[in-house]
Amino acid sequence: MIRGLYTSGWGMMTLQHKMDIVANNMANSATTGFKKYTLSFEAFPDMTAQRIHDAGDNPFTRKLGVMTLFNNLGEVKTDFSQGTLVSSGNATDLAFDADDKAFFTISVLQPDGTLKEAYTRDGAFQITSEGVLVTKNGNPVMGENGIIKVPGADFLVRADGTVETSEAVVDRLKIKVVANPGSLRKFGANLLEITPETTEGVFEGEVRQGSLEQSNVDSVRAMVEMMTVLRAYESNQKMIQYQDATLDKACNEIGRVR
Repeated sequence: MIRGLYTSGWGMMTLQHKMDIVANNMANSATTGFKKYTLSFEAFPDMTAQRIHDAGDNPFTRKLGVMTLFNNLGEVKTDFSQGTLVSSGNATDLAFDADDKAFFTISVLQPDGTLKEAYTRDGAFQITSEGVLVTKNGNPVMGENGIIKVPGADFLVRADGTVETSEAVVDRLKIKVVANPGSLRKFGANLLEITPETTEGVFEGEVRQGSLEQSNVDSVRAMVEMMTVLRAYESNQKMIQYQDATLDKACNEIGRVR
């Protein structure tokens, strides 16, 4: 009976973690370029249940058998599949098409005053008064020769990332292609950073000007998943209540002397 309490309790903890992930995906369903989290489960290893401080002649613990806690959290991964492209008509909005491993390179100022490269799929850019192409948070967008600067909104971005004005070629977007995007790590503001396991690839897609990539979160599917997790959580709750009631009867009523 106690084993059932452990199994249900552990199941509730696991489902709580899954609910947190689903809720985070739901909250970012309208975030441009957001990539949803996925959670995998794995079988919990068998545990040997033991009884300690048992009254009797044997001062050592006694094994009661094997106990399984059903499932455990496996690995949380990021799904980098491409979201739907939506036309915005804004020249500063950029998106990648046909290559879900490509990222815009962003320059981020660190607390110690140094600059570091970060990467994003969020192409909702803006132009500052100095003509610098920046993200929503003011981080400059990088080209192959440095920060991208344009004289105004009247500029063209070709499919290969080349930025042009009516007078000359400004630069080419510094496109980061990651062969194993699962190695990237999120660190906030819809930005990612590389890790020692990250390897580079070759750009095979196109840059679309005047379009934005939506989040790859399916809101309807996420809502159904949230309801499924909630029902499973409630089922574990009821199982704990049933087992607690049974234990109460076993301890207080079955052995009662009348």
